[in-house]
Amino acid sequence: MSAVVDGRLLAEAFITLFVIMDPPGTVPIFLGLTSTMTKVQRRRAARQAILVAFGVIVSFALFGQQLLAYMHISLPALQASGGLLLLLVAMELLTGRSEEPQPSGNQGVNVALVPLGTPLLAGPGAIVATMVFVQGAREPADWVAIALAVVGVHVCLWLSMRFAGVIHRVLKDSGVTLVTRIAGLLLAAIAVQLVADAIRAFIEAG
Repeated sequence: MSAVVDGRLLAEAFITLFVIMDPPGTVPIFLGLTSTMTKVQRRRAARQAILVAFGVIVSFALFGQQLLAYMHISLPALQASGGLLLLLVAMELLTGRSEEPQPSGNQGVNVALVPLGTPLLAGPGAIVATMVFVQGAREPADWVAIALAVVGVHVCLWLSMRFAGVIHRVLKDSGVTLVTRIAGLLLAAIAVQLVADAIRAFIEAG
């Protein structure tokens, strides 16, 4: 089995991405962003968000270094931009703007692309971590381990959002509103931390 997949690297990559992408932590944010959706729309948004996040992660894993180098973009710049985008999402959650009804034809698609798919799920942290693992891959077993870790974490993300409706029925609308405000506060803190880390990286590089 060791010749097919590196078990140590698989565990390391899975745990790292699981902690960064945080499937349990996406539940309250997902509920807040999809509070006006029906059950079918929420399931479709979850599926689309996972596909978008998976596509972004895989694309950066394969072509990330070449793309950033071609566009002269540093990893701290990518991290800072992701933090600013998350801060905008956090403000919407805190002020309740995300709960305002929107046209159903566009709502699911918009939520799936931004902010759920990216930068919430496939954010700077997950992108950078995946790129680092890929840079260290030397053998086919390493690539298999990284691929299994990425797929495994996305399966966990899908399950957490797939059964978010059960949590919604338990919390009711008032509970979801409360959780949404708390999630907005936590998301704002995460966004500020991302920007602060990026600024620190800029200073150290300079």
